[in-house]
Amino acid sequence: MARYTGPTTKIARKFGEAIFGDDKSFEKRNYPPGQHGNNRRRGKKSEYAVQLMEKQKAKYTYGILERQFRNLFEKANRSKGVTGEVLLQLCESRLDNVVFRMGVAPTRRGARQLVSHRHITVNGEVVNIPSYSLKAGDVVGVREKSKSLEVIENSLANTSNVYEWITWNSETKEGTFVTVPERLQIPENIKEQLIVELYSK
Repeated sequence: MARYTGPTTKIARKFGEAIFGDDKSFEKRNYPPGQHGNNRRRGKKSEYAVQLMEKQKAKYTYGILERQFRNLFEKANRSKGVTGEVLLQLCESRLDNVVFRMGVAPTRRGARQLVSHRHITVNGEVVNIPSYSLKAGDVVGVREKSKSLEVIENSLANTSNVYEWITWNSETKEGTFVTVPERLQIPENIKEQLIVELYSK
């Protein structure tokens, strides 16, 4: 599976915001990467460049590749509701994202790895597909054998995020994907309308 595994700070600097979560290196050098860094101030970006940048930011944030992202957009486009909003809701419903939101993993990359390595269950069954789409009411938990994993313990100890659309039980290490989040409840700084405009050309 070809996915981006390079330095995350470099990508965060490209977009000018810490899209992969807290990042000390990003805070130190909050300007575009490259030899000229701060001095390379090009003219005004074209409309296409702004839209493309927003799409790339969404793809990197959720760790989704182009073809999969395009498929999600087409699925959102076919469904009822605002296309951009539905697109983000589909991204948020992915299993790896929900595992990350529950605090079981400190990053989406880490969550993806936990899912791939068969540490996560959905409704009691082991699921190892990070892009698995959850439905309202699905119960996501840590597999019995994996509950004592140090990575999971540390991540849960350090998490303080609470999301209205997810419940989490620290005792059983299980949580429920209560409902698909509304746009206002999704904290990501993504201008989804620009992505819709880009794909609609």
